[in-house]
Amino acid sequence: MTNHIHGHEVLQMIIDSREPFTRQSLQSAIVERFGSDARFFTCSAEGMTASELITFLDARGKFLPARGGFTSAPEKICNHH
Repeated sequence: MTNHIHGHEVLQMIIDSREPFTRQSLQSAIVERFGSDARFFTCSAEGMTASELITFLDARGKFLPARGGFTSAPEKICNHH
């Protein structure tokens, strides 16, 4: 059975870690936490893989540069779900 996870959960995971991620380290962390079969949705897209979600979030400015990678912030999470 495929897990369907809202992108907000991934952003919150990034914030809670308090450590910067690279695209590769974030993808590994997503797979470790949610599983390789997980699919992700947001307020405007659905059915994304971890890699597709990372690209989607990056394109929408949800990441902030940080020490050789990126992080996020609570204000990057929209309040409508």
